[in-house]
Amino acid sequence: MSLDALAVGETVFTTAYPVTRADLVAYADASGDQNPIHQDEAAAKAAGLPDVIAHGMYTMGLVSRAVLEWAAGAGVDARLTDFSARFAKPVVVPAGGTTVEVEAKVRRLDGRSVELAMTVTSEGEKVLAPSRATLTAN
Repeated sequence: MSLDALAVGETVFTTAYPVTRADLVAYADASGDQNPIHQDEAAAKAAGLPDVIAHGMYTMGLVSRAVLEWAAGAGVDARLTDFSARFAKPVVVPAGGTTVEVEAKVRRLDGRSVELAMTVTSEGEKVLAPSRATLTAN
């Protein structure tokens, strides 16, 4: 698919990723961020949180993954050249896990690039706001 086939305001994908506490342990091991609020319920609650929370960078990683998977699946010949997000609320991960949902719409479009605006939620709460990604044609 070429970028010219897209239209401003168009929803280009919606996807969801399950998040478990085992995912957070694996991310902590890979990233070196062993802050106990990401793995220990008692520590999270002692810090004033409702439960264990996902690492912010893990959440951002899921969103960039969603963008890249959409581009690859749609045959968009472009590369991710910019990504930004602001943390609005933490992704709370109870013992049974949760889900992060991502919806992307075309925000801006020109001949060589597309900017996507993503709505990122977990349990009905926006967790990143705003979240933007730019893909530039190869």
